[in-house]
Amino acid sequence: MLAIVGEDAVHRVEGLPGESAPVGLTLALGRLRTLGVSGLRVALPAPGHPLGLSGPPEFNARALEAEEAVVCSGAAVGLVPEVYEAGPSGDVHVEVVWHCLPVRAAPPADVPSLGEAERELAEALREATEVLTRLDVAGSGPVAEAAIEAYRARALRGREVLAPGYPPRAVRVLELAQRVGALVSLAGAHGHGGAVSASEISARAGALRPVERTARRAQVAAYNSVVEERGVG
Repeated sequence: MLAIVGEDAVHRVEGLPGESAPVGLTLALGRLRTLGVSGLRVALPAPGHPLGLSGPPEFNARALEAEEAVVCSGAAVGLVPEVYEAGPSGDVHVEVVWHCLPVRAAPPADVPSLGEAERELAEALREATEVLTRLDVAGSGPVAEAAIEAYRARALRGREVLAPGYPPRAVRVLELAQRVGALVSLAGAHGHGGAVSASEISARAGALRPVERTARRAQVAAYNSVVEERGVG
């Protein structure tokens, strides 16, 4: 439960079958179990890439707007978060409302197996390093180098990136996906790097876009691996 809530003040779920008003997260998870839910799948969609979604259009549209969603296994429902913030700077109150909506009982879109994700990530990491180096971002000075080393240090400590029970391969895939994502974010944080013309900026964005896409696919594969293995079993 703490892993779901994090530092947010309140989580509520609205639209649950059998509930006429929003309910707390603990009650909602219990209600989902009574509906037959045996697991939860993460979806991380982006414009033009409905990663982890299965429809219908209403659910996909809300998930794309939020850029994340949860699809239930064992019942045709899904959850899309909506975050509300209030209060002065330094004392912001955060509330998350999860909207429960019908989903289509179909395989999620574009989610690879762990093995596929690991192979794709290895190639994506090489491509990302080459692109960022060529554009004078990844090796362009002490700030970039310090950012990469700080991320690597966190990854070495981060063996609890997934809950107990996940296969070791899922941990490896998730850590690598986060590293690839960090490299892409680092490129964005340093502006346009060595790209000075419009064509160079466009080429740079085009080179990094599939790398970011691969990292998101791998994250979804890692997070959902326990549910997928249980389904196969």
